[in-house]
Amino acid sequence: MPPERPPLAPEERQSVEIWTDGGCKPNPGPGGWAAILRYGEVERELSGGDPATTNNRMELTAAISALEALKRPCKVVLHTDSEYVRNGISRWINGWVRNNWRNAAKDPVANMELWQRLLAAAKPHEVEWKWVRGHAGDPMNERADRLATEARLRLG
Repeated sequence: MPPERPPLAPEERQSVEIWTDGGCKPNPGPGGWAAILRYGEVERELSGGDPATTNNRMELTAAISALEALKRPCKVVLHTDSEYVRNGISRWINGWVRNNWRNAAKDPVANMELWQRLLAAAKPHEVEWKWVRGHAGDPMNERADRLATEARLRLG
């Protein structure tokens, strides 16, 4: 077995840019998600769907799937049009963890298993969470939206 490589220092990490989107029609209902990963000139598209889900679950699944697709620790800029995802991971999650996955009302956190997956998927990386206004002309966000819609429509 080859020796294990030491972890990369942050300055040695590859930079990856990611755009994600997810949605349902109706909500809840059939949904799709998509992610576009860009490393230099190389792009990779990911997408999928669920016949019975919510917008928020699809937004989370897109971010999780993108981060889980990375094979080594990276510097990531992740663009999302979901304030739920951006605020959840950058503002609310520490309190949820501290309160044993309870929200401010002391209720269980909605989509807890997906938040836990997102936290684990983000952990090896240095992630900057960027919010972009949806349906406002950002070409990569529009492309992710089309891919997510196509994934939903493939469900039949």
